[in-house]
Amino acid sequence: MRKQRVLSLLLFGGIVGAVFMAAMPLQNDPPTKNEIILRTVGAMLEQGHYSPKRIDDAFSKEIFTEYLKRLDPSKRVLLEKDVNRLRKYETRIDDEIHGAPLDFFAALDEIYKVRLVEAEDIYKQLIEKPFTFDKNETIELDWDKTEFASNETERKDRWRKYLKFQTLERYNDLLEQQEKNKTKADFVSKTNQALEIEARGKVKKGMDKYFDRLKNKFDENERFAVFVGTITNEMDPHTDFFPPVEKRSFDERLSGRFFGIGALLMQEDDKIKIRSVTAGGPAWKSGEIQANDIILKVAQGTGEPEDLTGSTTDDAVKIIRGAEGSEVRLTIQKPDGTQKVVPIIRAELKLDETFARSAIINSGKNKIGVIDLPAFYADFQRPQAARCSKDVAKELEKLKAEGVDGIIIDIRDNGGGSLQEVVNMVGLFIKTGPVVQIRDRAGRPSQMGDSDPSVLYDGPLAVLVNERSASASEIFASAIQDYKRGIVIGSSSTYGKGTVQRAFPVGGMGNGSGAGDLGAVHLTLQKYYRVNGGATQLKGVESDIVLTGIYEAYKMREKDSPNALVWDEMPKANYQTWTASPDVALLQQKSKARLAGNDVFKQIEDNTNILADNRKTSRSLELKNYKVQLKEIKDVAGKVRDLTKLKTDLSVANLAGDLEVINSDSLKKDRNTFWINFLKKDVYMNETINVMDDMIQQKGMAVKN
Repeated sequence: MRKQRVLSLLLFGGIVGAVFMAAMPLQNDPPTKNEIILRTVGAMLEQGHYSPKRIDDAFSKEIFTEYLKRLDPSKRVLLEKDVNRLRKYETRIDDEIHGAPLDFFAALDEIYKVRLVEAEDIYKQLIEKPFTFDKNETIELDWDKTEFASNETERKDRWRKYLKFQTLERYNDLLEQQEKNKTKADFVSKTNQALEIEARGKVKKGMDKYFDRLKNKFDENERFAVFVGTITNEMDPHTDFFPPVEKRSFDERLSGRFFGIGALLMQEDDKIKIRSVTAGGPAWKSGEIQANDIILKVAQGTGEPEDLTGSTTDDAVKIIRGAEGSEVRLTIQKPDGTQKVVPIIRAELKLDETFARSAIINSGKNKIGVIDLPAFYADFQRPQAARCSKDVAKELEKLKAEGVDGIIIDIRDNGGGSLQEVVNMVGLFIKTGPVVQIRDRAGRPSQMGDSDPSVLYDGPLAVLVNERSASASEIFASAIQDYKRGIVIGSSSTYGKGTVQRAFPVGGMGNGSGAGDLGAVHLTLQKYYRVNGGATQLKGVESDIVLTGIYEAYKMREKDSPNALVWDEMPKANYQTWTASPDVALLQQKSKARLAGNDVFKQIEDNTNILADNRKTSRSLELKNYKVQLKEIKDVAGKVRDLTKLKTDLSVANLAGDLEVINSDSLKKDRNTFWINFLKKDVYMNETINVMDDMIQQKGMAVKN
């Protein structure tokens, strides 16, 4: 049995008491609930955050701008004069956090409630009139490019264009459906006028739900939670505030209850967006759904789709949930604007769906083992529960028994997990030494590492990553890279999350889950550093062999967040690199020469740039031009999908000893079939195999250190 030792333990705690003492009310009058929340959160940020910004006038201005953006993202409710009236509070929010009366939130809330009633009246007037789609006009959907309306007329026109665009989308869908169904025996043709009325009716239904949510469910408490969340996020993207109900829901989702499809949902204006997809869940297994996708419609099997416009996340959950084994069809919209219907079979999330698995790819030159690891999982509450380091060790033993010539660890889309399991896993490939360095707010350094001199696998090794390999994944990839134990292949860099968070209660000491009577703050306490001294924060891990990823152009990594903590360094740890390390420069040279004759990754880069730029393009409200724009987007998106798939399949097979278990369960069998077929067509795996063949050729790689 392998024995791991933590070189320096990561300690949490010690700030809760001090935070609450500092958060005592500063006025003689008893503080309100909101004042308690704001002061407590402010004290937590100032006294506990790893690298707190000064809560001063400059901070206040940022909160002022960002909260307005979150409250009215599409700028169809508030007016420019409202914002100007509120300017006197622009530099006072810091004072309110420190104990002054909560004037800004109260003043804005009163204005917002009045303007919301006005906006609903505007919508109800406009939606009753037919829209025509023969006028050459456009709508700007990049809200950052628009300012608040200067007067009521401009706001009304903004609503007119938005409702027209919503109707145009549905009208075009109905036209396409009619064209598709016209050969059916029971087909009944509808006039364009009837289709426009039907499309407008769909929009009305969605907008009625939207305004009902804003008036009756998005109440003062929810708006205040958004305000506090704006303040916490200003420190860094991962420091969050959760009100009590949302915290309980968050904990339930973390425990594996994922609404039947394995996805975490969030509200964004009148849309439902995918916040994250859980490895092993039905949505993840579809291969079609990713974070930041918008769910437009939901259908039960082959039934009529229900439009989710204006729905709450709770409403969406009720529609998406269903009996295990039943089918739900989601119409999703990608960040580039393309739409797709994705059928999903509802299922309870099973933990073993996220476990390590392996296969063998025959390159024609060598047998290459592939270990797929969706997460760095562990359950320390149950000694006999699965841990990824033990499972990967088993897969390594099986692959060695099969006589593989090299091994690829695939951690694409692996969002992280247990830090201790990362340390244990790196230990399978090196002798001894530190794996990760950690620094707290006070600058105190610590290390975690491997003390077992045995090496389970000493042959050629590659780590395959993408833009969504994050946190623990980045520690693993960086350690393999810093020890020169293997090479990292994939997107230009990984995600870049190198921080540690912990939940602290707000109001009372909570129930052990980090939730207090008034909510909880997920507070950034520490940063991770590579053994070479560089942070994984912001920069992530840069690949040795760069294969342009399909998400790179969408600016979704840590470095693309304006509030992300900075990259920095600490002293290099004391460690010994692998003596039989690969010649990275030679591998890069060979890969570059190979790809010069096959520009697939350059094409992926060019076409994903087009799709990313499309998000910033205004949309035509003229049917003819709208159809042209839509076709252009679909064509480019289809080209990207085709580019990521090989024309000639790779030779991929399961290990013979795994087939009995795989075939014993229909769900396992289906999951395995999907994975094997994916690998066969995977253009990224193909070049990784080519690089591995080059590594195996290099002298001295397959010898013991």
